[in-house]
Amino acid sequence: MKPDFASMSRKELKAYILSHRDDLEAINALYERRTPDSEAVWFEPPKTMEEAEQQFEVFKKIIEEREKKPDRPT
Repeated sequence: MKPDFASMSRKELKAYILSHRDDLEAINALYERRTPDSEAVWFEPPKTMEEAEQQFEVFKKIIEEREKKPDRPT
């Protein structure tokens, strides 16, 4: 009997997939939880070291904000 993928957290689902790599249903369930492109943040390659440092700070803030959000349901 397969687990209920909808009730699993992303972390639990990833762990399940790593131990059941042939389970396409589980992989699809994780894929459905991905961030849509409309929410994606795109960065241009930095031209200077200062620009790279600024982008890195923005990136860190984005990650911190996403970690605060609850796990998304499928």
